[in-house]
Amino acid sequence: MLNSSEIKLVECPRDAIQGIGDFIPTQKKITYINELLASGLFEYIDFGSFVSPKAVPQLADTVAVLDGLEKGKTKLLAIVANERGAEVASKLRQIDYLGYPFSISETFQRRNANSTVEESLERVKRICGLLQSGNQELVVYISMAFGNPYGDLWHEDLVLQWIDRLSDLGVNRFSIADTTSEASVEAVSTLYGLVADQFTGIELSLHLHARIEEAILKVNAAYEVGCRRFEGAFLGFGGCPFAKDDLVGNIPMELLLDRFGKGNQEQNMLLMEAFQKMIRHNDV
Repeated sequence: MLNSSEIKLVECPRDAIQGIGDFIPTQKKITYINELLASGLFEYIDFGSFVSPKAVPQLADTVAVLDGLEKGKTKLLAIVANERGAEVASKLRQIDYLGYPFSISETFQRRNANSTVEESLERVKRICGLLQSGNQELVVYISMAFGNPYGDLWHEDLVLQWIDRLSDLGVNRFSIADTTSEASVEAVSTLYGLVADQFTGIELSLHLHARIEEAILKVNAAYEVGCRRFEGAFLGFGGCPFAKDDLVGNIPMELLLDRFGKGNQEQNMLLMEAFQKMIRHNDV
């Protein structure tokens, strides 16, 4: 029987809006994220990033957004891509988690962070050092965990090997990410099950990108093998702008809320409408 209290949901407005071309006014972002915070439905919210504003101009106002947030029990996560971003974010005590995208695809690691996978491992090591004296935790996103469209070497064992090496650095939180929607339903079940069985002492979440017709099947497959923390975004928006061109969006948050009996229909509808209002560029 489903125990709704076991399920942790992570809402990802950062992922949802980072590829939108028209700049969303800062106050609109603040208003929306404050509604997410006030709902109490989410374990944490992936709200912004400390990456180059030239690379992701939509998120250049992350510090200003943070200053306007009314934080309660819900925690906040921001993405960093290198030590410089981690140094800035580590000084902002409102942030609980720093998320680092670690791609096991050499091609995507270069496209996303201009580094090799081994160089990325060294970055993680240095970021872990930066966080040792503070209260923030690092969440490593294992990007391209289910394969990639570039023809790079991939296997389930490769995922396990990199998690093992990262765990040796002291990383205790991982998000298994299907960045370009490569995973089949069966692959979601197989890989998540392998990771959960081998690494019993770490905190895991699942960050899937899926076409709507497969979304609930993949969520159910992960749940059946023990996944209890899911990431998504309202209306299924999102996708990494440095991935392949035909992006596939996030798991719709409204689907996750309904599947796991979180919130109520009226509350969830209001949050969907709030998201739509935020991205409606002619509604300033």
